[in-house]
Amino acid sequence: MDAELSIATAPFRDPRYAPRRLVVDERPGGEVILTNPTPYDTRHQTVVSALEHWAQAAPDRVWLAERSGEGWRTLSFAEAWQRIAALAAGLRGLGVVGERPLLILARNTIDHALIAYAAMGQGMPVAPVSPQYGLPGANVTRLTHACQVLNPAAVYTEDAALFADGLAAPILAGLPVIAGRNARPGDVAQETLYGAGSAAPTARPEQHAKYLLTSGSTGLPKAVINTHRGLSINSAQITACFVDAADELVMVHSAPWSHSLGANSILHYAAHRGGSLYIDAGQPTAGRFAETVRNLREIAPTYQNMVPAAWMLFADELERDEALARNFFSRVRLLQYGGAALGQAYADRIQAVAVRTVGERISFGSGYGATETGPTASNVHWPNARMGLMGLPLPGASVRLLPEAGKLEFRVKGPQVTEGYLNQPEKSAAAFDDEGYYRLGDAARFAEPGNPEAGLVFDGRISENFKLTSGTFVVVGDLRIAALNAVGGAVTDAVVCGENRERVGLLFYPNPTLPRAEIEAAVRAGLEAFNARAAGSGGKVARALVLRDAPDANAGEITDKGYIAQSIARALRAESIDRLFAVPAPSDVLEF
Repeated sequence: MDAELSIATAPFRDPRYAPRRLVVDERPGGEVILTNPTPYDTRHQTVVSALEHWAQAAPDRVWLAERSGEGWRTLSFAEAWQRIAALAAGLRGLGVVGERPLLILARNTIDHALIAYAAMGQGMPVAPVSPQYGLPGANVTRLTHACQVLNPAAVYTEDAALFADGLAAPILAGLPVIAGRNARPGDVAQETLYGAGSAAPTARPEQHAKYLLTSGSTGLPKAVINTHRGLSINSAQITACFVDAADELVMVHSAPWSHSLGANSILHYAAHRGGSLYIDAGQPTAGRFAETVRNLREIAPTYQNMVPAAWMLFADELERDEALARNFFSRVRLLQYGGAALGQAYADRIQAVAVRTVGERISFGSGYGATETGPTASNVHWPNARMGLMGLPLPGASVRLLPEAGKLEFRVKGPQVTEGYLNQPEKSAAAFDDEGYYRLGDAARFAEPGNPEAGLVFDGRISENFKLTSGTFVVVGDLRIAALNAVGGAVTDAVVCGENRERVGLLFYPNPTLPRAEIEAAVRAGLEAFNARAAGSGGKVARALVLRDAPDANAGEITDKGYIAQSIARALRAESIDRLFAVPAPSDVLEF
């Protein structure tokens, strides 16, 4: 069967979406307000309310699972509720419960989730920071700044030996340390907290549940306030996009809980929906993705969300591993990407395997938002195979599209949007416009002019794009994705360069499994084909350089979610950028 014909004609497996609803308000001057009037469930107003519900309604159902040797350690909803109550009593016994947060230095683990929900249930906010802040070789200045912003009352770490470098930071001196493993003299072993009895939850909807740090790509990180109500409502809004709230939800996911996607849209969504989350310790890199593949060979998800870098690697695996494809597509109803854009070519390859394996396409969409918006402000909630969509507002949310510099700036208002930044009232006020809409700094356009229900398309980050010396505007996001699609798997990502220069240049991160000569040949062939199709100097690539090393995670060049922070990368790679544009071009710089 012809693969292209199959992708075009195969039916979608039912993703069980609710009907799409949209109210459009067109204002003078080209401004548009989009509102989703779909009702959503408001029963759960604290993050522990849903857990208590499922502990009674489905006590034996798995909430969380993590690898334990060759098998899985699982935790049911009833077991989780009992342990959270016991840990809550232990935290109260330590005398740390209050308005100051519990700083969390840990990767995604069952014990991490348990103590986080125990603290939040007592009205004590949690502040999970990137594990990179405390692992060996960490840049302690990042942890120091985080603690200056957060002012924690205590620290939780999954392993005091593994995170010894971070725990030795002077900023943490004197704070109580709770250790999941390898407690040092003076630390409190997490296990001992279970002997303090049981404490019922006391959290109120308006209290702060969680502080999540912004990426810091546009300045020092800020602590975004997540209230119990806002965090809970965002999960309810997502749930209202479906008509299958009582059906089984199974996820295999790796996004860190120090970021809003992993912490709220995955971990808490599983708690809210009564779903099962299998914690994936893999990462979307050539050396770490095998763990994700191993997990997906064993666990058949009903919903799979990964960053684009992971989907790009997964396309290769699905094409060469029939057993993996059979298991993966056996019951999955929805595929989703986030954090950055996914190229259409990769999505089509994945759909081709789905059609070949199960005779159906799987709806493949994305959500859009930021740490400040819950994170989900909009998403694709209809059967879809087109990449690049931002979707439409969630139930109960409104999007304001405001003409700005020839584009439509995307702003959002809704019950899931943060009230602001911790102890930064001026920055909090500046983040919102005159009508209370949060400014995300991104642009959107309609997928089909004149048909708003077809959804919105990401139209570039206003602060990320730049101009050449000719005045030509370079849309960084679109160019990066198109170039990566053209080059293929020889590279893992790219940095778009050229601000205040005559032409565009690209820095490529190499695929570590391939020889350099093969990588450079693929870059040259791919970019020659890309340039042949591109229009204008802002759309063509004049030079390219394949870097010698991988992105520096400790410096923040690659985020925990697996995407490149473009502005940070350009700052760190200033010497390579100078080399990229040097005259005459060095021998390792490819010219076009």
